[in-house]
Amino acid sequence: MEGEANGTLHPACGSSEPPYSEELLRSLDLPGRFLFATLTLMTLIAILVFIEEAVYIYRKIPSSKRSIIIWINAAAPVISTTSCIGMWVPRSTMFTDFTAGIFFAIVIHKFLMMMIKECGGQKVLLRRFENGHFTITTGPCCCCCLCLPRVPITRQTLFWLKLGTFQFAVFRPVLVFLSIVLWTNGNYILYNVSPKGPALWISCFIGALTLCALWAVGIMFRKVRILLKCKNIIPKFALYQFIVILNHLQTTIINIFATQKIIPCAPPLSSTARGSYIAQQLLIMEMFLITVISRVVYRRKYHDLEPLECVAEEPGDKKQSPEVILNGAAVQDALPKV
Repeated sequence: MEGEANGTLHPACGSSEPPYSEELLRSLDLPGRFLFATLTLMTLIAILVFIEEAVYIYRKIPSSKRSIIIWINAAAPVISTTSCIGMWVPRSTMFTDFTAGIFFAIVIHKFLMMMIKECGGQKVLLRRFENGHFTITTGPCCCCCLCLPRVPITRQTLFWLKLGTFQFAVFRPVLVFLSIVLWTNGNYILYNVSPKGPALWISCFIGALTLCALWAVGIMFRKVRILLKCKNIIPKFALYQFIVILNHLQTTIINIFATQKIIPCAPPLSSTARGSYIAQQLLIMEMFLITVISRVVYRRKYHDLEPLECVAEEPGDKKQSPEVILNGAAVQDALPKV
């Protein structure tokens, strides 16, 4: 900073490459080293909390839902771990971001499948909402399009919702692989937002796929939130939304500020490297808190919250006889369906 005031520019401020780990660690003062140690310890604790929670889920939750819930609980610890690696090894930031992005793309699809599973599966959900409708005027795509019609709940509409999240889980790794191939050839530069570079167009395409996937999850959640209130679906959805906002929106805003030099360079970190450095440190702390809260939300005996009778009719839906879920079997008017 003093060099900039004197009219000279530190070599790191004009470099587009992050520093090596040794150079970064040598530049740390005592508070910086203490911060590094604290954030690393928080990451390790988050991993241990997740492992303990995964063991609990494996022992207590039915096998049909076990893997889905473990995947969802792993989102925060994985993002925290990749951020910690990126903090220690600044030149690995592109790969750690890619890894976290691919994992969370799969988690978005798993969250949609969890809501379907918690309703008793696709067949039970279709019977429960036989005359119901999906409200598609929901965020993040069509929350302002109030003129859109309500869509009947059928096997086909459920297929399109699952396809909306599945496409993101498939295309995100493909686009990441394409980015790495272009990067090895010198065509892909992470922070180059020029229209002539591929980074901008790949990022825009990923953004469009992300909105479609989040829209599908939002449509399903709006329909089942009352039905699954007894299964803590609202706090689970809130945690999922926090991860989306913090991992995507917060990081994007910080990177934009860094690209525009609003975040000044601090040798040996350039502006863009320092932006990633700040985003990683924030994510470690935030994902640690989400990991601990997720343990509270998901840790319960499964049969304690099994609904005996769930009524979730919305205005405009035809009334049906209440359905009872007993040991995974659908019962209507307290009598088994034949």
